[in-house]
Amino acid sequence: MAFNTGLSGLRASSVDLDVTGNNIANASTVGFKSSQAQFGDLYASGFLSAGTNPIGDGVRVQDVKQNFGQGNISFTDNGLDLAINGDGFFVLNNGGEVRYSRAGQFGIDKDGFVTNNQNMRVQGFVADDDGNLSGIRGDLQIETDNLAPRRTTNLRSDLNLDSRETVLERRVADMGDYTAPAGATGFPSETFEITYADGSVVSVPINAAGATDFSAADVVDVLNGQDGLSASATTTYEGMSEADLNAAIAAGNFSFDLAVGGVTVPVDTTGVTDAASLVSAINNAQAPTISASLTGGNLRLIDNRGNNVTAGFTSDGPNQAPETTVGTVRPQADREITDIASTSGATNLTDSWNARNIEITNQFNPLDQRTYNHATSTTVYDSLGNSHEMTQFYVKQPAPGNGVGVSEWSVYLQIDGEFVAGTDQNPYQARFDQDGELQSVNGDPNGEILISDWTPKDADGTPNGADGPPGPGDNITTPIPEPPTTSAFVLDLGNTTQYGSNFGVNDQRQNGYATGRLSGLDVSDQGVLFARYTNGQSQSLGQVALASFNNTNGLSPVGETTWVETFESGQPIIGAPDTGTLGSIKASSIEESNVDLSAELVNLIIAQRNYQANAKTIETSDAVTQTVINLR
Repeated sequence: MAFNTGLSGLRASSVDLDVTGNNIANASTVGFKSSQAQFGDLYASGFLSAGTNPIGDGVRVQDVKQNFGQGNISFTDNGLDLAINGDGFFVLNNGGEVRYSRAGQFGIDKDGFVTNNQNMRVQGFVADDDGNLSGIRGDLQIETDNLAPRRTTNLRSDLNLDSRETVLERRVADMGDYTAPAGATGFPSETFEITYADGSVVSVPINAAGATDFSAADVVDVLNGQDGLSASATTTYEGMSEADLNAAIAAGNFSFDLAVGGVTVPVDTTGVTDAASLVSAINNAQAPTISASLTGGNLRLIDNRGNNVTAGFTSDGPNQAPETTVGTVRPQADREITDIASTSGATNLTDSWNARNIEITNQFNPLDQRTYNHATSTTVYDSLGNSHEMTQFYVKQPAPGNGVGVSEWSVYLQIDGEFVAGTDQNPYQARFDQDGELQSVNGDPNGEILISDWTPKDADGTPNGADGPPGPGDNITTPIPEPPTTSAFVLDLGNTTQYGSNFGVNDQRQNGYATGRLSGLDVSDQGVLFARYTNGQSQSLGQVALASFNNTNGLSPVGETTWVETFESGQPIIGAPDTGTLGSIKASSIEESNVDLSAELVNLIIAQRNYQANAKTIETSDAVTQTVINLR
């Protein structure tokens, strides 16, 4: 029995040496897990009886148990070298056989599949063409084709429009000239109503004290006293010929009679020898609103206030009785006035309103930055991936109604210098509430503008072959459904504000891009593989899958630093890194072997000692046996 006991010890020590030697041999193997031999004693026993003092039969190797503790993580220069920080195994496809490994030295084969050094394909959750992870497990593959372009279907602009800006554009209704009725020496009485944009109505009387006393200047005073109305007046008198004046002056005892607004203006005719010197005498008179000149052979008197002008002359020769001229009124109405209607018999002002012409000063011009308050540009893309510049212009408008609690801005849009969304004729109107928040854009509370009339063009102005606007009868809904088939896209202004601070672009993003070539790969802590392209885009290609087991020690090692599932290990639990109990992924890193060389060298000494001791047991048993044989 001593021989068998010693022999079992030799065998166990030999296994211990093998395990320790294997650990030392793989001290630099990436992802390797050290092993330890576990022993148990042997006893011989019979049925129903183990004997009174049983003697052991030696030792046997019960198990070679692996240590799955975490190895050190070191950095590398390969972006596809991956290390698991925590629990889990990489899932590898070995030609249909599934293996599991902690060694993350990966690369790409000729077909673009992510593989290890033994061409086993790494498995993970694949992504669709848009980079969305599908949750379907398969072999991870990196497409090296060019990234196809994507047209813009949504542009979001988060802006702040400065509420302190002033209205730049001014719209005035020029109501033309109107005069008193033919033959009248003044304007008749008239009452009219002014309707304003906020719905208010004001009744205004023009009450003449007398038909001969109510001048154009009096009308101007009444009109200028109303909100939104302004007026001016001029009186032009041309009732005397130069020839008649020269004849009268030559006849002697010449006197010139002049009255402005019913007030006599003395004209000193001393030294007047002809019509030209009379003009000088009138201009030197105490009437600052009157100017005289000889025009077309006639004497012209102009009063720049619109007062009634009365003029005549006497002499020893020709005489001319005083004649009165009534001035001409030129009224204008601001954009806040929506209607002017007479409520009396006279309709002078109403007729002038009906004949009005709208005059716009400082009208919006995209080439003149003085005509708009704010502008911002961004790049959009057509279906071929060509870039185009879109510019948004914002022009502050007078506040609707009475201006309390609401503000309004006009929005003009251009792409490559051409108006879109019909804003050349009808700009969109963005309204803001008293808190500076967007209320609506043309009544849409979401603040969306559908641009459906854009034809992408080349630099020379000809269509470039990309998808154009929808055809007649096509119904375009928002958001634009996938896949898009036209150039239509949505400008989203929903987060735009109007605060009392400087204009600023807080965020501006669109979902289109040009074509791009693969320029690099990145791997996140969650194991997501991101491809970087030359057009500045990045897209997820898939996500590394990790597997865990209820009994990790039940896995069976099959070489190449890989394990396979067994009945003892249980079925794998596969999930995404950094979820549940699974560890995270460290890119450009590897997990080193967890072998402790110092401990293994000590184990060598112990194993050698044990081997020698068991050999000594056999040697001693042999000597004892020889002694018995040599008995005589």
